[in-house]
Amino acid sequence: MKKIRLLSWNVNGLRAAYKKGFLKWFNSEMPDIMCLQETKSMKEQLPPELQDVEGYYTFYSSAERKGYSGVAVYSKEKPIDVKTGIGIEKFDSEGRFLILEYENFVLFNIYFPNGKARAERLKYKMDFYEAFLDYANKLKSKGKNIVVCGDVNTAHKEIDLARPKQNQKTSGFLPEEREWIDKFINSGYLDTFRMFNDEPENYTWWDMITRARDRNVGWRIDYFFISESLKNNIESAFIMKDVMGSDHCPVGIELKF
Repeated sequence: MKKIRLLSWNVNGLRAAYKKGFLKWFNSEMPDIMCLQETKSMKEQLPPELQDVEGYYTFYSSAERKGYSGVAVYSKEKPIDVKTGIGIEKFDSEGRFLILEYENFVLFNIYFPNGKARAERLKYKMDFYEAFLDYANKLKSKGKNIVVCGDVNTAHKEIDLARPKQNQKTSGFLPEEREWIDKFINSGYLDTFRMFNDEPENYTWWDMITRARDRNVGWRIDYFFISESLKNNIESAFIMKDVMGSDHCPVGIELKF
């Protein structure tokens, strides 16, 4: 039996996180797979020691627009296949997907859109959700085990944010966004953190401007989901709330095979 430890973190700029000690933290954790979101950089813009980390295969998906979006994966095991999109140009061009196939599962590392800016971006976010779910379900229907991680940009339930009443009309906690997570879960996926912890005040993002982290006034918007077929393979799921360097903190799971 082998154990696989996966971590996911919205770093809010990989170059900025690097200056705050990201590499030292990464080298102390040494997960089997490290997924990053909102890298805000192309591979060639990164310091050499981030482009090539000893013991890891590295994969990047960057937005066409510079300094925006972007995801990365560092993996000890070489994947069987890697995709940087789902075949829909308007979603793939923003550098939000890395899809890696391994022997035991397909891993989606995704930086889901934020819908706060304007109505068009909320529609883009909801369309993105549906397109992703359709793609994942097709793989699942072929018998693939699915792992999904990243910044989903929506808190699912009232327990998942500090001030639910004040945010009923805020993107990230709108009824239609929350209903999509219900739909996703009802399609055969599990919110891994809630399999192990049903306590409130467990958040993954805090507003930096209001120093919300000092008071733990946060949102849980970063997740690991697994297909129900992996239910017996999950060993743990956790939030690393004490790790600094971004307005998000890392989340993780351990799987056994």
